[in-house]
Amino acid sequence: MKKSSFDWRFKDVSPIDTAFKTEIMNQGYSETFAELLWNRNIHTIEAFSKLLRTTIDDLHDPFLMHDMTKAVERIQMAVMEGQPILVYGDYDADGITSTSIMLETLQMIGADVHYVLPNRFVHGYGPNKELFAEKINEGIQLIITVDNGVAGNEAIDFANSQNVDVIVTDHHELPPILPDAYCIVHPRHPDGQYPFGELAGAGVAFKLATALLEEVPLEMLDLVTIGTVADLVSMTGENRTLVKLGLQAIKQTQRLGLLELLKVSSVALQKIDETSIGFSIAPRLNAIGRLGDPNPAVELMTTFDTERAHELAEKLDQINNERKQIVQTTTAEATALIDPADSIHLIAAKGWNPGVLGIVAGNILKQTGHPAIVLSIDDNGVAKGSGRSSEALDLFGMLTTMRSEFTHFGGHAAAVGLTMPVENIPALQKRMNDYISAEQIDLTKAAALLIDESLEVSAVELKFVEELKKLAPFGTDNPAPHFLIEGVISSFKRIGSDQQHVKFSLKKEAAQLDVIGFGFGANDEEIQQPDTKFVGDLEINEWNGQKKVQLRLIDFASDGLQVIDRRAKYTWDQKIESGEILYLAFQQKSQQFFTQELQQTVTLYDETISWSDYDQLAVLDCPDQKELLKEVIKKGAFERIYLYLYSPDEAYLNGLPSREQFAKLYQFFRKQPRVDIRFKLKVVSNYLRIPEKRLVFMIHVFSELKFVTINDGVLQMVEAPQTRSFEESKIYQKRIARIESEEFLVMNDIQTIRNWLKS
Repeated sequence: MKKSSFDWRFKDVSPIDTAFKTEIMNQGYSETFAELLWNRNIHTIEAFSKLLRTTIDDLHDPFLMHDMTKAVERIQMAVMEGQPILVYGDYDADGITSTSIMLETLQMIGADVHYVLPNRFVHGYGPNKELFAEKINEGIQLIITVDNGVAGNEAIDFANSQNVDVIVTDHHELPPILPDAYCIVHPRHPDGQYPFGELAGAGVAFKLATALLEEVPLEMLDLVTIGTVADLVSMTGENRTLVKLGLQAIKQTQRLGLLELLKVSSVALQKIDETSIGFSIAPRLNAIGRLGDPNPAVELMTTFDTERAHELAEKLDQINNERKQIVQTTTAEATALIDPADSIHLIAAKGWNPGVLGIVAGNILKQTGHPAIVLSIDDNGVAKGSGRSSEALDLFGMLTTMRSEFTHFGGHAAAVGLTMPVENIPALQKRMNDYISAEQIDLTKAAALLIDESLEVSAVELKFVEELKKLAPFGTDNPAPHFLIEGVISSFKRIGSDQQHVKFSLKKEAAQLDVIGFGFGANDEEIQQPDTKFVGDLEINEWNGQKKVQLRLIDFASDGLQVIDRRAKYTWDQKIESGEILYLAFQQKSQQFFTQELQQTVTLYDETISWSDYDQLAVLDCPDQKELLKEVIKKGAFERIYLYLYSPDEAYLNGLPSREQFAKLYQFFRKQPRVDIRFKLKVVSNYLRIPEKRLVFMIHVFSELKFVTINDGVLQMVEAPQTRSFEESKIYQKRIARIESEEFLVMNDIQTIRNWLKS
């Protein structure tokens, strides 16, 4: 059995209306697509037409947003009076694009404009009093924050004391006490009338740009699209409109920095979509702020110098590669510090880069299924970092009850950032463990994965996958359709520089579907089990002008007993799934060998073993009778069986000695009645041309039949032994059974063995 990593949930659907299906199909769409629309609550042609039709006219009036008029008038006054204006942004992709939008807008209306993004290591997040003071001393007379500001009370109070107005444009959660800014432009401000509250920071900046320019700045749709996708805001309503229009705009963009960034990201301009932005463009913009000064990213997005654009794009790509390596190293180091007894993993160490700890915490959450908080300790004994949580736990809500442990704290249910004295870490760990216990929170509950439909392989056609694009762009609140598909696996292989990915085909009857699984390389054994179900997204893989449908794997599961093939020695060090595992040997030699080899406690087969204590079984060698293996599996409730099936004597490979070999050995001992086999075994083996392991077996048979005696390694021929056939030997009979067992269990393909075990 292989449990899914996610909690699979199928949509509650009602039978599709016949008239609606007919109308959709009359427009040339497939029946499968019509049913998908219905299951996504698109029940009228009008609703479907509205989904397809996206124009600038769908954008809302920016002046419905709180304080928009006031902001425009103050900026216009600053422009007319020649007041230097500072755009104060944020160090992530949304903040970078927001800053770029506002910078270009103010330049277009003739402003004396400057910009700065805070350094997360020096200034922290949001308005920073010292940085404000520095810029005000340089002559700044108006500050406009983008993608931050609603929590910048201290810095804004300072600016007010210096007679410098601050215009806040932000989209983050509004705190109980708002700053005393000149005005606050926010889509969810309680005194505003804006109809869509889920804009990203770039979206809010874009609306201010629209108000200032008195028209929609089409040339900035590329920037607002990147910021919106990168910030994972709701991909519905106006956000969907902006991104859909923006993706088309990017395909015609003349923005030099973006074109260079696409090149280093290996993203084809005409194939760009929300996925390539999210996985290729956004990480490179985010990386520079994670590792140092983010300001060059704004220069990249706004430069008119081709050489500079190329230079900066290469720099961001290099920094992103460094970020990947730092994340990989830090994740490995943090994982090694995990205490499995803790409900929540609170991990702290010196020397870690605080800019990547959110990613590291997310990696640990994914690996363990438990929420994680990862902190870096500085030389002053201050621990700072990030936490990530699953649906099972509101991490922000829990830590709110423990605020006394922190010097700084913020976030939301799934992600937090915090700073605390290092001496408070043990107390926080205990309080979190106690909280989980007292509230009886089940952290084993997996994140939900909503599945749109179960599809037959034969239903997955190119036309249907192209139809799915009508629902794009996908993102938060508008996820790409997820499908459950079953089939027989073929052409399985691991790919990638570190064999970290898998590629295979699913077949059912005459139909076939390619599958790509990024990051599933370590699961190759489990994926190849029979009766496995797969969940993923359908996409089009285009190569050399040929289009082919493939499933991008998200998750998989199998209800039946899993039989994992570990018969090759090079597979012995591969991972074992977590759980209670019994390492079982049928021979003492194997027990001794594997205790050393695996550094695990190995149990020798015995009828008294408490089989029900284990959910996994590692069969280390072959039983004398193969049926015994079947009996063992029936005794337990194992989810997974690992078959090592090592043979210390290599009975099958060495086979049974021939009568001629027995006769030759007998005659040898008649001539050499006393032999120290501890030292002469190899000599005898070479002389008689009988393999050593077979020779050892023959000597044991002779000993059992009382042809020879062995004392302290010295073999002595018995004078006038009783005439007996070697077939009388129990050791010989056991050898025959073992050969049959090894022949079946070692030489057969794994599917034959699986079928036999389940029969």
